Amino acid sequence: MAGGHDLLNDRDVIIIGAGVIGCAIALALCRRDYRTLNIDKNPAAGFGSTSNSCAVVRFSFSTANSIKLAYEGYHYWKNWADFLGLGEPIEYAKYIQCGHLVIRTSANDRQDMLDHYRSIGVPFEEWSRERLLERVPIFDGARHAPPKAIDDPSFWEDGDEPLAGAIFTPIAGYVNDPQLATGNIKQAVEADGGRFLLNRRVTDIVRSAGRVRGVKLENGEELPAPIVVNAAGPYSFLVNRMAGVEDGMSIKTRALRREVHHLPSPKEYPFDQYGIIASDTNIGIYLKPESGNKVSVGSADPVCDEKTWIEDPDNFDRNISELQWRTQVFRLSKRIPSIPIPNSGAGVVDLYDVTDDWTPIYDKSDLDGFYLAVGTSGHQFKNAGAVGALMAELIDACEGGHDQDAAPLEVTGRYTKQTIDTGAFSRRRSLNFESSFSVRG
Repeated sequence: MAGGHDLLNDRDVIIIGAGVIGCAIALALCRRDYRTLNIDKNPAAGFGSTSNSCAVVRFSFSTANSIKLAYEGYHYWKNWADFLGLGEPIEYAKYIQCGHLVIRTSANDRQDMLDHYRSIGVPFEEWSRERLLERVPIFDGARHAPPKAIDDPSFWEDGDEPLAGAIFTPIAGYVNDPQLATGNIKQAVEADGGRFLLNRRVTDIVRSAGRVRGVKLENGEELPAPIVVNAAGPYSFLVNRMAGVEDGMSIKTRALRREVHHLPSPKEYPFDQYGIIASDTNIGIYLKPESGNKVSVGSADPVCDEKTWIEDPDNFDRNISELQWRTQVFRLSKRIPSIPIPNSGAGVVDLYDVTDDWTPIYDKSDLDGFYLAVGTSGHQFKNAGAVGALMAELIDACEGGHDQDAAPLEVTGRYTKQTIDTGAFSRRRSLNFESSFSVRG
């Protein structure tokens, strides 16, 4: 680590976590002349749950502010090298613009979302069922809603009604290498004077007189800082408990075990050439192209599926489960009947950091100087650049005396100039009943 150990005791901000969100916050703060230190238990930036992100960039959220944040976040990926400003030939993560489909069960599906798209300026197309099947000929065009459990006797019943069509956003896509992308941000942070302490675990939050004073590490060492940011991903609820701030949060976070499965592309439709991202709540899945001419399939969190909440993020089953494998791949086979299904499961197993309503928290806390960028896993990778800017502005304002609880900031996007109400991401907000209560957000 550049700079030597003495510099670790001379930091304005300690950020717990060196995933994509923690690194993006560090970069935005460095550019406001804060001296930052990211601490992470992993050996590299982006090595934790970030590394297993599907890294999808889409806009299909349930609320206006979430859509605004995603649309702003897209422009960071579109302008990735310019945003980082490294000015040297390095290997950059790439944004793959393949488009995103939202399958419509009925003609009026997602009308509220489309109203937001129109007012915000997100480009979209409404596809009829005929156009959908012309553009994606491997798709089955029948309704199979609602999603069913694999052991439901009616699971294999054929859909007897046609889909209504789909909503297509052509500028959506995915980032090809989420860990590389995080490494790119780390390099930009270090170029701006930020520091990283890896392979170190935070075990306590040091506080006195109602203010954060720094953090304590597993070896007993204390590192001082007047500002600490919780960007610990699936560990966020444990860090909040260390800081004693959970009681002041009406919305809390938990760690959720997730599986994403990988299958070969159909021979007649190689996903590395033609593939798009699709959200299909009609059968309870989403899918995206995967490197090596594969397709990945994940859960859209249908109510019939049992969720596996994790109390200890260091200890959970990282093996593909036969039940989840069969559920997701056979759901996919209903939409893509020609999908080859291997005999054994393949894919990734990791944790999401999820709030009670699946909308993240970007806020201060009841402990002065302790800030929250939590509940982000599952759908916030896309927003990293925009979240970094939002959190830096929020921290700057609060440290300057702004009362965020009384008057939540309105942050203007660097690229879109859209006004984002940070109150929508408050720890004290009411449960967001506009949310899908799923990975859709």
